[in-house]
Amino acid sequence: MQERQWITARRSELDALAEQLTKQLQEVQVERDELMIAERVLNRLAEQVQADAKAVAPAAAQVAGRAVLLIPHRSDAADEAALPGDYRRILAIVREADGPVQVREVGERLGLDASVRGKLEPLRAKMTKLADRGWLHKRGDGRFTARP
Repeated sequence: MQERQWITARRSELDALAEQLTKQLQEVQVERDELMIAERVLNRLAEQVQADAKAVAPAAAQVAGRAVLLIPHRSDAADEAALPGDYRRILAIVREADGPVQVREVGERLGLDASVRGKLEPLRAKMTKLADRGWLHKRGDGRFTARP
């Protein structure tokens, strides 16, 4: 009789253990599925970053571990084709203008919301960078002109 009780008790222990292991296996499978999805997303992002990097013609450099575009000095570049596309558009807008232009005017031509100052600050930084590198001239009143 004691053997039957032992068998029943042992079977009960093993059933509880099997239930616990089944639950753990389900949790592991869920986590593995999540990791597979995360890996796919990461691979897609990496492919997109690579495609975007190949589409950018200007040279890139590493600064503090981050890739940054190099905007060449006008004297160092053969022509403005060495500039990224958005910088070339800015340069073209300034050249087309009849006289000195404000950042707001260029922003409006680029389709930016000029009523929000924060939207113009990145553009102002780009135009200043172009001026610092000799592509544009920044006047004392904050307006920009194209260099001849």
